[in-house]
Amino acid sequence: MYHTIIFAGNLGRDPEMRYTPSGQPVTSFSVAVNDSYTSSTGERVPRTIWFRVSVWGKQAEIANQYLKKGSKVLVEGRLVVDASTGGPRIWNRQDGTVGASFEVSARTIRFLSSRGETETAETMTDLVELDSGSEEDIPF
Repeated sequence: MYHTIIFAGNLGRDPEMRYTPSGQPVTSFSVAVNDSYTSSTGERVPRTIWFRVSVWGKQAEIANQYLKKGSKVLVEGRLVVDASTGGPRIWNRQDGTVGASFEVSARTIRFLSSRGETETAETMTDLVELDSGSEEDIPF
């Protein structure tokens, strides 16, 4: 069996790199993807979908070095399912509502921002966070 997911968006915060006990580098970051749908009343409803991305090896080191909050990236990888749900990780926010996080193990990361564009992208990401709720609602 084979599955893949491809999406493009903006980093919600700076990447975090760590090393496994065997010395393998892994970098994690969140990506916000803007989306919208048409409600039953016919109006466009904007939303933001958050993905939690992990990238390994040499790509992890490069991502940690060059990406920062607001960077535009294209991610290709596979969904990592929660063993208890068989789907996204389900969790409770501080306000008691239920949330879900989509975890992705990246095979390929493509940088879409030039160095000058990243500053503009940071401002755009901040606006997305205001519209969709705080990223602090995400438990990782």
